[in-house]
Amino acid sequence: IKMIPDKAPGEDVLHASADLKKQAHIPSFEKYKELYTRSVESPEEFWGDVAKDFFWKTKYTGKFLDYNFDVTKGEVFVKCMEGATTNICHNVLDRNVHERKLGDKVAFYWEGNEPGDEKTVTYRELLQQVCKFANVLKSQGVKKGDRVSIYMPMVVELVVAMLACARIGAVHSIVFAGFSAESLCERIMDSQCCILITAGRKKLDVIYSKCVILERLILKLISCISIDCERAPSFTVEKCIMLKHLTKEEEVPWNPEVDLCWHSLIGGASEECEPVWCDSEDPLFILYTSGSTGKPKGVLHTVSGYMLYTAATFKMVFDYHSDDVYWCTADIGWITGHSYITYGPLANGATSVLFEGLPTYPDVSRMWEIVDKYHVSKFYTAPTAIRLLMKYGSEPVQKYRTSLKILGTVGEPINPEAWQWYYSVVGEKRCPVVDTFWQTETGGHVLTPLPAATPMKPGSATFPFFGVVPAILNESGEELEGPSEGYLVFKQPWPGVMRTVYGNHERFETTYFKKFPGYYVTGDGCRRDKDGYYWITGRIDDMLNVSGHLLSTAEVESALVEHESVAEAAVVGRPHPVKGESLYCFVTLNDGINYNQKLEAELKKQVREKIGAIATPDYIQNAPSLPKTRSGKIMRRVLRKIACNEQDLGDVSTLADSSVVEQLFENRCCTAV
Repeated sequence: IKMIPDKAPGEDVLHASADLKKQAHIPSFEKYKELYTRSVESPEEFWGDVAKDFFWKTKYTGKFLDYNFDVTKGEVFVKCMEGATTNICHNVLDRNVHERKLGDKVAFYWEGNEPGDEKTVTYRELLQQVCKFANVLKSQGVKKGDRVSIYMPMVVELVVAMLACARIGAVHSIVFAGFSAESLCERIMDSQCCILITAGRKKLDVIYSKCVILERLILKLISCISIDCERAPSFTVEKCIMLKHLTKEEEVPWNPEVDLCWHSLIGGASEECEPVWCDSEDPLFILYTSGSTGKPKGVLHTVSGYMLYTAATFKMVFDYHSDDVYWCTADIGWITGHSYITYGPLANGATSVLFEGLPTYPDVSRMWEIVDKYHVSKFYTAPTAIRLLMKYGSEPVQKYRTSLKILGTVGEPINPEAWQWYYSVVGEKRCPVVDTFWQTETGGHVLTPLPAATPMKPGSATFPFFGVVPAILNESGEELEGPSEGYLVFKQPWPGVMRTVYGNHERFETTYFKKFPGYYVTGDGCRRDKDGYYWITGRIDDMLNVSGHLLSTAEVESALVEHESVAEAAVVGRPHPVKGESLYCFVTLNDGINYNQKLEAELKKQVREKIGAIATPDYIQNAPSLPKTRSGKIMRRVLRKIACNEQDLGDVSTLADSSVVEQLFENRCCTAV
């Protein structure tokens, strides 16, 4: 495997300290290369060693890892430890409490938005709460294989709910609490969930109250019955369990035939609940990610492979040790929260910070105050947050002592300037930065430095994690060697990779495997430099990465054209100093409609309600017409140039009407709306 040169990387790299290397799980680049070769050439041996740390009710039969990535040779599939049975909740809780004697160890320090609003939960307490809520779910008729929708803020009860599902073999589908009610409804219906777990709280900018959810749920269900007669009548949300969180009971509408109170139910539940033993390839959870067609994809992960992979990546990428306090600032509604707040850390018996608040409230030093308060040693956040905080300078960071040892980034490629500030100011030039590349679909890190082993290059995702074999292809599907740039693909599976798109395996194959048969296609561009380092260059398809959240341009366009005044819409990305990318929208109005501030506000509101606040357009430009080819295809490449005010458009010989471009340049937005 030609992925790492024999010679040492160039001089433009940074190295971990000798002290960090002394205690590290992977202490050197040579050790990394040795283990990497083993993981690729003998995956059964490598991952078999990882599997020894977990409990298996029955052993696997057949191949440890079996797969087909080539659509021309039959159905695409991945299977890990087929035939084995286990329970992931048992492995991350019971095993830690009873076998590893970690019952009194803190699992989570919960920190609310208001300073002083806090809670400490031990592993024993977490196990008790999970068992009680698992019994609650069983009492409501939830059984193995049922789908359960969870729509909650960042509270301990969110972890309890997801682990309770895993304990009884139910499949959780968590929806980010910042998504609109309509987005929630779409996901509930696609996965056909039988129950909704949510929270009622006072109306805040970032939280949606239950009354709004249910109002739109009813409207959505009615509209879908008229549209899809085959599917809708068989779909029902039978119950809604609601946690009362920072709210008064009278503020929340209540239907006693459907609504159930979390606190009342769990209060009388038993603390004993035997786990349901699941097959390795039984589904664990569904998590929706934006699709280039506009319809979200239900990414399905299964039990054993995901457990092994999140446990291994957490331990090695963050070089976790038993005395560490770890903080991932992501929301559990995203894959980062699934893998690196819940399953990965708990599988290692880690102590984590769970934060519900905002990074700049009540002041811009809040993050660093929390690091100091809990003596956080491993910190994992997004480049968006780093860029937001770096504009306030070093003083808010340096007013607190730092216990940090390793820093991590996630969600999007980090620009070198933000990387250097993070490394120099937050990390005091002594903390390695692990710049992790991965996706909802991959389950865990696939390209990442290992803190003591990998010489760092600011902005580079560096090298593959164990078991991952990357390649760079050109448009013709040919593998490129040495320094090159093209499509990032993977040649073989690792245990934690997704298994399918829920309910639509054909879409799974089309999205990830048909463009280049024999390869998993990430949808990202990538560059490999002379030292073998990988650099992610961004999405190749019609997707935008806004503040680390992947958004479909088609989904935003659909929301805009649903407005009665809009005839056509096109959405592109424009660079943003904090968010990475911002949404720049072109709208063509129906005849007789004038563009004004009132309409602009309505369009913004429309997108917020259809998708969520994260998709709110930054720029909306009135476009009397859009640049199209003679065949009628919108030239989004030209629109990106207009959005960025770049006059060099390249070849536009296929434009049907070049005068459109001149008019759009004249009308372009200079400031965000």
